[in-house]
Amino acid sequence: MASASSPPGSPALPDLRIVAVADLLLHERHDSQRCAPLAERLAAEQVLRNPPIVAAIGDGDTRFVVLDGANRVTAFEHLGLPHIVAQVVDYASDAVTLDCWHHLVAGIAPRDFAAALARLPGLEVEPADLAHARAQLARRAVLAFIAYPGGGLCTVRSVGTLHERVARLNDMVDLYRGAAQVFRVSTDRLDALLPQHESVGALVVFTRHEPAEVIELARIGAPLPAGITRHVIVRRALRIDMPIEALRDPAPLEDKNLWLAEWIRRKLAQRQVRFYQESTVVFDE
Repeated sequence: MASASSPPGSPALPDLRIVAVADLLLHERHDSQRCAPLAERLAAEQVLRNPPIVAAIGDGDTRFVVLDGANRVTAFEHLGLPHIVAQVVDYASDAVTLDCWHHLVAGIAPRDFAAALARLPGLEVEPADLAHARAQLARRAVLAFIAYPGGGLCTVRSVGTLHERVARLNDMVDLYRGAAQVFRVSTDRLDALLPQHESVGALVVFTRHEPAEVIELARIGAPLPAGITRHVIVRRALRIDMPIEALRDPAPLEDKNLWLAEWIRRKLAQRQVRFYQESTVVFDE
């Protein structure tokens, strides 16, 4: 595949490729509340701003697992677009770190949350303190622990295969997905979050998954709930503003990728590509 090279002395460019949407496998569910507005915006603006992040399935399978961008990929499917620009990363390299998001759930009473959780089949809910819950999570002995305003805390356990445990995890997230506000957070300290949010019902703290599990779940079609895995990518490509018309074109993928390489070279020649080494906080998403 042709690709644009970086100027001497500059950081390596992200590996951008035009790939078939049909060859992308989701490891997490898309968020229907976010996907529909995204599809409308893509149809109106006719520009893909940020490419999804994908990694090769491997072992002779030429498809890719979507590490980040399930909503963008699903929006392209809904729009009937055959191809999408993706940033391809090596899942085994130091450039990709798999972490975890937790869910701060607001707009539901803690008592109602706890009662609904207790009614779910296949889950063992046990009271615990924070230290014990953290230890259980570190050993991957539980799916999650849940902290409530006022100090209540419980662990949530399920037994079975990876597929079965993920199914129970989806059941739990479905309790509040769509019925409450969900904020992705990176801390398991509810006390640190309460001053920043109103009407908090619970903090759901999830166990971390492994890259091999992410690939397996994508391959067998058993996706995790949306907004749990957190992939930190070195040199993530942002704001490429790729014209969707170029992706709708029925030309072969090889020809499209030759065009993409030339498009990137023009961006470099016009000094439109900038590398930010420091961490950034964006306020216009």
